[in-house]
Amino acid sequence: MDRASFLLLLLFITTVSIFFFDLTTADELELTAESPMIFPLSYSSLPPRVEDFRRRRLHQSQLPNAHMKLYDDLLSNGYYTTRLWIGTPPQEFALIVDTGSTVTYVPCSTCKQCGKHQDPKFQPELSSSYKALKCNPDCNCDDEGKLCVYERRYAEMSSSSGVLSEDLISFGNESQLTPQRAVFGCENVETGDLFSQRADGIMGLGRGKLSVVDQLVDKGVIEDVFSLCYGGMEVGGGAMVLGKISPPAGMVFSHSDPFRSPYYNIDLKQMHVAGKSLKLNPKVFNGKHGTVLDSGTTYAYFPKEAFIAIKDAIIKEIPSLKRIHGPDPNYDDVCFSGAGRDVAEIHNFFPEIDMEFGNGQKLILSPENYLFRHTKVRGAYCLGIFPDRDSTTLLGGIVVRNTLVTYDRENDKLGFLKTNCSDLWRRLAAPESPAPTSPISQNKSSNISPSPAKSESPTTDLPGVLRVGVITFEVSISVNNSTLKPKFSEIADFIAHDGNEYRLKWGVFPPQSAEYISNTTALNIMLLLKENRLRLPGQFGSYKLLEWKAEQKTKQSWWEKHLLGVVGGAMISLFVTSVMIKLALVWRRRKQEEATYEPVNATIKEQELQPLSSDTSNAERKKIERRMVGMLLSSCLGREGLVCDKALLHYLGFGLSETKLYFIT
Repeated sequence: MDRASFLLLLLFITTVSIFFFDLTTADELELTAESPMIFPLSYSSLPPRVEDFRRRRLHQSQLPNAHMKLYDDLLSNGYYTTRLWIGTPPQEFALIVDTGSTVTYVPCSTCKQCGKHQDPKFQPELSSSYKALKCNPDCNCDDEGKLCVYERRYAEMSSSSGVLSEDLISFGNESQLTPQRAVFGCENVETGDLFSQRADGIMGLGRGKLSVVDQLVDKGVIEDVFSLCYGGMEVGGGAMVLGKISPPAGMVFSHSDPFRSPYYNIDLKQMHVAGKSLKLNPKVFNGKHGTVLDSGTTYAYFPKEAFIAIKDAIIKEIPSLKRIHGPDPNYDDVCFSGAGRDVAEIHNFFPEIDMEFGNGQKLILSPENYLFRHTKVRGAYCLGIFPDRDSTTLLGGIVVRNTLVTYDRENDKLGFLKTNCSDLWRRLAAPESPAPTSPISQNKSSNISPSPAKSESPTTDLPGVLRVGVITFEVSISVNNSTLKPKFSEIADFIAHDGNEYRLKWGVFPPQSAEYISNTTALNIMLLLKENRLRLPGQFGSYKLLEWKAEQKTKQSWWEKHLLGVVGGAMISLFVTSVMIKLALVWRRRKQEEATYEPVNATIKEQELQPLSSDTSNAERKKIERRMVGMLLSSCLGREGLVCDKALLHYLGFGLSETKLYFIT
């Protein structure tokens, strides 16, 4: 057989094998023989980027994969995150999962301009396996020509730059994938949203040589497939799987052309609202990059023609709802009230939207796949669909809520399956991924049961965005060091004790600048307590963890929050009032002391005497004389007695009838 015939035969056999392989599905999601890597993911609101593109394929094989949990920070921060560990010993980071980026990067201790994020910066000097990549023809070099560098600028005007480095990347002890050496960015400068976001960095899953997926595929440790599953509007969380999974029954597929665009695109041809076709020209979805699916984008963006058609069709189906203004006056959001607060009931008001692919298969979008809650009006919702400035159709994370999306790069297709993503994580991996220990040992192969996991404690079942305000735990300690006993004795009156055994209750609270403990920190502490991995210094002797619990931060009433201020203000007001009253009394007393008495014969302005007329009768004169005597006696009171007596005697000696008489006006 000549070489050409052999190649044709090989191609035929491969095609037939793939055809029959695709026909094989499972009733429920099953992993390959060696379980894939499954990770927790987070949703990012970053817009699409322009990245380098490089296509890779992997030979047909059964390889392990990694499973990671997704943490839903969508409502508070606009993205989903997953946990990754870098270095030896491993240092933990919360990274935004972004299918539109190809570089994974974290802020380093050498960073000159980095924001404050939820975890400490990566410290290369503490990792024994760290290595900065030296300048070579395959990378961009720094100004000195010594090290490889990277720089990424995004559409929202944020940027990241730093040194390309290599170190061990770990995916958690529950992952079937052992730690792998991979290239990542050691960030030295970040600007814009990257500077202000809480997440530590970006996990790039796009098509490109620096992508985590491409690096793992090139090493031959996973097949060229990964999957994302985002939680719903009310219940967050989800899962990420690096590696291949058997496509579940009911999954619909769309062709994805890697040569047309560096992004993950789908072959969208038509849309239906409430079962009615919008009758749009299919070319409207076939713009610059086609229809792009990007986990780093929050909402959905359509060309103006398609947006207007979708909006008008939805409004036509909801005549009972009232159109209201959006939560932000700076944006012309399309919002409605009257649908009620229960998300489970919004399907009774809003229609379904069907996305039809080129192969005729349809992805059904429920209302939660195109609506978001109005932040100021209860029971109101807004369209998470907006017009795009160019001809690209961009589908963000909102479109794939509670949808398992498989990025089958091996076969150039994307698969979609409506499911409960929070429950999917519990089916894929019963325990949450704990932090890897150092050194990180080879993980044994094990099958992951698809059945729901049983939780040991209701307090450990915390899907979605954690809102942990305090974590408390009690420990019984048997002190065996004489130097410690006196210290414990000092607080023995405040601690229940029996002999030399002490029961301590400790609490972990968020910093004053934060309302809650960060998701990553809370999960680490809870896993540490749940798995009884709490370790105290040896001098404390033996100890036993008695119980622990995580609680939400207690909500305070207005009076509880402002009681101190109200009481303080009242006390200050009372003090100021008393001081003012005292000053007024002192001023009045001084004015009285400074007042002088007028002489007896002085004319008083208020009591000036006027002469009597000459025709006054004798009776009236006598009456006036008696009054004058009384007045003279009264006016002498308070004066020196001698002066008063002489004046009175002198006055009476002449006789009132012989003097000029006055009367009081």
